[in-house]
Amino acid sequence: MATEKIICAGFGGQGVMSMGQLITYAGMLEEKQVSWLPSYGPEMRGGTANCSVIVADTPIGSPIITNDATCAIVMNLPSLVKFEKDVEAGGKIFVNSSLIDKKVAREDVKAYYIPANEIAFDLGNPKVANMVMLGAMLEVNKTVDVNSVLEAFKKVFGPTKEKFVPLNAQALEKGAEAVRTAVK
Repeated sequence: MATEKIICAGFGGQGVMSMGQLITYAGMLEEKQVSWLPSYGPEMRGGTANCSVIVADTPIGSPIITNDATCAIVMNLPSLVKFEKDVEAGGKIFVNSSLIDKKVAREDVKAYYIPANEIAFDLGNPKVANMVMLGAMLEVNKTVDVNSVLEAFKKVFGPTKEKFVPLNAQALEKGAEAVRTAVK
């Protein structure tokens, strides 16, 4: 695996920070080099929240991603507007098409449109839209194994949340299914 530099972004409360933590922790479980850099501040109150995640086989020099993200997962329109330019040529952008009706403007990246909110609603819990998006990204990039993410879920959220592992596993799988049939 080459170095993956992932930007996760959306409104505060959409689970972008936990999505980043799960990727990072899953990478640790797979004995990869990882970094997770959250962006806190006024974003937490409904603005754009984001985190930068790096997963690599070799040591990571800096946790900061500047114009060289290999991938972006954007959950809302302000995030697409803000981070589309930060994905390197040849990179991938995963767009939550439930909330974003705009298409990726760039021709030099690959875009995947996933109706994450609808899928999460169909699963019975709108809160798993982030896991749907994560499942889509993992299906394409294979950054970490889905089983590692589910194991990380137990560690990140603790024993009281383990009852949600089956639902989150379903959300990851539905995201993977969605990207296999997504309009690219």
